[in-house]
Amino acid sequence: MGVPQLLVHDAKDNVGVVVVEGLTAGTDMLCVVTHDNTDFQLTAGDDIPIGHKVALTDLKAGDTIIKYGEDIGKMVGDAPKGGHVHTQNLKTKRW
Repeated sequence: MGVPQLLVHDAKDNVGVVVVEGLTAGTDMLCVVTHDNTDFQLTAGDDIPIGHKVALTDLKAGDTIIKYGEDIGKMVGDAPKGGHVHTQNLKTKRW
């Protein structure tokens, strides 16, 4: 296995986190699920900064986002599989 570009914390998650600098659209990412050390491939649909989230499936406005196996918010815009998920399309449910 090479060096992962995306980490997914739990098998239930629908987003992963970019863990490398300079990830560009079109990159075939090595993704690792830290809960069980499995891996898979996913193509980045956007340039995505380190620490930002990536959609593991097509996400639509209103969808609940799961990270660390927990509800972290809801989509307020769409993101295709491999797309950038951040403040432009994801909001906490607290406010």
